[in-house]
Amino acid sequence: MRMSTWIRQHLAALRALLVLTVITGIAYPLVIFAIAQLPGLHDKAEGSLLRQDGKVVGSSLIGQAYTDGKGTALNQYFQTRPSNAAPSDGSIPDGYDPTNSSFGNQGPESVVDTLDPDDPKKDKTALLSTVCSRSQAVASLENVDGSRPFCTSGEVGAVLSVIGPRDAKGTVENPVRVVSVNEDCRVTKTPFLAFYKGVAVECAKPGADYSAGQIVPVRGDASADTPVPTDAVTASASGLDPDISPAYAAIQIPRVAKARGITEDRVRALVDADTHGRVLGFAGEPRVNVVELNLALDRQYPYRG
Repeated sequence: MRMSTWIRQHLAALRALLVLTVITGIAYPLVIFAIAQLPGLHDKAEGSLLRQDGKVVGSSLIGQAYTDGKGTALNQYFQTRPSNAAPSDGSIPDGYDPTNSSFGNQGPESVVDTLDPDDPKKDKTALLSTVCSRSQAVASLENVDGSRPFCTSGEVGAVLSVIGPRDAKGTVENPVRVVSVNEDCRVTKTPFLAFYKGVAVECAKPGADYSAGQIVPVRGDASADTPVPTDAVTASASGLDPDISPAYAAIQIPRVAKARGITEDRVRALVDADTHGRVLGFAGEPRVNVVELNLALDRQYPYRG
């Protein structure tokens, strides 16, 4: 009797396994495949591929780096936002490697650089200093003001370690020492701020530990309304985002128009045509697909070099 029950239970389990295998392993994939072949859905199912002269040149879903391969921007193209999707071997220095999608894993509290005592090239840059340096690089390329509120003129975060006794709130009111933690003494002899609460500010010595002090970002005089938008200096979560903000596209129009020898109005018209609104009218922000925009530029106004 027990054996008969055991056999019936296992036969029922086997039948359930076979039925579910047919449904989820065969029928469901076939139905989805058939739906993907419908007009209007087929191209998306194939990867939203973009073609130029009959050749696949990319996807509207994955960004590309428009540089010379060494990090130098090509003036005839709109630039994408920074990318963290780069192989560790440096074979694709500008990122946008679809096999290595990644994020920087840094947040708003990432404001203190780690200065290597032996080799400055091995410094670990905090998000704030990364934003500062990227902002100045974009500003230089686009001929705009790249200063930002918490950045020094040396393109690092304006952050102090204020050392001294703390009050009940953890604030150092009477410091005995103040260090500009992101300004390397090997590079910067005069810190961005001469004095803080009456104490002379020092530059940072690589390898020294200033964590005992109160970390104080200094806002500075730069306007918060910077011409260089946030997406121009921060990477997306995937590192593969093909879109930029209309504001970032706008500051690039003069450079691209000059490089291609056409009027800014013609370039602006292409930007407007490639600007997409919020998803479903409310989700996200307006965006410009850089890959599609650059392909449209090449089709209508080829670069003569």
